[in-house]
Amino acid sequence: MLRRDLLRTSLALGAGAALGAPHLSLAQPAGGTLRFVPQADAAILDPTITTGLVNRNHGFLVFDTLYGIDEQGVTQPQMVEDHSVEDDGKRVTMRLREGLRFHDGEPVRGRDVVASLRRWAYRDAFGSSLMAAVDELSAPDDRTVLWRLKAPFPMLPEALGKVGAIVAFIMPERLASANDPVPPVKELVGSGPFRFRADQHVSGSRLVYERFDGYVPRPAGNTSLLAGPKIARFDRVEWQVMPDASTAAGALQQGEIDWWDQPIYDLLPVLKRDRNLIVEVIDPYGAIGVLRFNQLHPPFNTPAIRRAVLGAIRQSDYMVAVAGEDRALWKDGIGFFAPGGVMANNEGMAALDGSRSIAQSQQALKEAGYKGEPVLLMAPSDFPAIKAMSDVTADLFQRLGLRVDYQVMDWGTMLTRMANRNTIDKGGYSCFCTYSAGVTQLNPSAHNFLRGSGDKATFGWARSEELEALRGAWFAAPDVETQREIGVKAQRQAFIDAPYVPLGLFYQPTAYRKSLQGMLKGLPLFWNLHRA
Repeated sequence: MLRRDLLRTSLALGAGAALGAPHLSLAQPAGGTLRFVPQADAAILDPTITTGLVNRNHGFLVFDTLYGIDEQGVTQPQMVEDHSVEDDGKRVTMRLREGLRFHDGEPVRGRDVVASLRRWAYRDAFGSSLMAAVDELSAPDDRTVLWRLKAPFPMLPEALGKVGAIVAFIMPERLASANDPVPPVKELVGSGPFRFRADQHVSGSRLVYERFDGYVPRPAGNTSLLAGPKIARFDRVEWQVMPDASTAAGALQQGEIDWWDQPIYDLLPVLKRDRNLIVEVIDPYGAIGVLRFNQLHPPFNTPAIRRAVLGAIRQSDYMVAVAGEDRALWKDGIGFFAPGGVMANNEGMAALDGSRSIAQSQQALKEAGYKGEPVLLMAPSDFPAIKAMSDVTADLFQRLGLRVDYQVMDWGTMLTRMANRNTIDKGGYSCFCTYSAGVTQLNPSAHNFLRGSGDKATFGWARSEELEALRGAWFAAPDVETQREIGVKAQRQAFIDAPYVPLGLFYQPTAYRKSLQGMLKGLPLFWNLHRA
């Protein structure tokens, strides 16, 4: 997403000419149940406190956002009806659409928005940058949200309509304030097209959502990613957690489920041969593998040790483990910014794609001061892509001579443990593998893993005054060329600090029954879908 003027970014309501899914009637949905197998269990149900993409996908069913990005990267109003900009960009007034209601029947009010955004900004990189520019955020009345800014923040709509993890979801004030800023909400009450059925939730097995009859879609425009009318065609959506890939594949082929989010790559040929199935990549930016270090404790609190590990990484080893030998499904040579954005560059890439020598890396570790400290690498047993990257890492660590303790657990347990800042003897960890949506790494705005804000950074708690300064300079950059120059400097600094190691980019196909129509691009979304 490029910097753009606030007024131009948030299109008028009639700007539905943007490409996207064909416009659907707002008439009564067709009904029925959609059965979906997610990438893993959404063990943490509050999507505002975790970077897990499965939790984000779950959140979009239940919650709505003030703005939404379309497939072309243009941010459009969603819950917002319109807004005005005054005082040279330092006063922004947003007007909520009429008729917005939460699942408990209460109207969505300005004070709900204010409380939700404050809670979101505490956890999100983009949100924290936004709030640093805010003098006052208030709700003068039930349908108005007023921003008084210290300086213009042209990317305000982009922040509120972002697609990556930790989204600016709107919830009732009573929940956002009672759980401000960190503890998870115990009750999921949103204003999205579906409501969560807590009474039918079976942890590790099933999540159930029912169409919210009180949801009012946008009245105009084309449905495109997170923008336009969100029309719930199904009465019910069931997430059925199936860690065993053969079970999920069989259920899809037999018509027992409609959609398998992330089939394992080994089974793609079989699924592609089934005339009743469609196998396709819906996310054009892909996913970027990440080896994230915990920088609070030895040994990875030492930059030279992190750089020594980075120097041993071969991205192709990771991508083959995840996606197989088909080069159409993955790329190596990936730096600290995703391909396709203006920030992507080749600065310092010799550290990642140059010659590899275990002996040289072992010597680099010794010179960096590694003294045989235990390294606890945690991995999820029920998340194939991350487990594959973790297996490669465990093997590499052993060959490097690190005293690795490889602990495999379920994804929900791992998500909870990520937040533990203690030493490993008190439930903490040294590092983990995960992946990030490529769209979040196009620039510094939502790039959580490139933050250097210490205790306020995402899990791993990287600290770098230089990276933070460059991030601030990017927000203030007057043009694209300046952004490119900052991208080069930021990547150069990232190779020095090594807050994480990029492990390559892979494209994850999804698989669904041909009878399922209206599939949107970008991520698993459940509006617009209907059965032929």
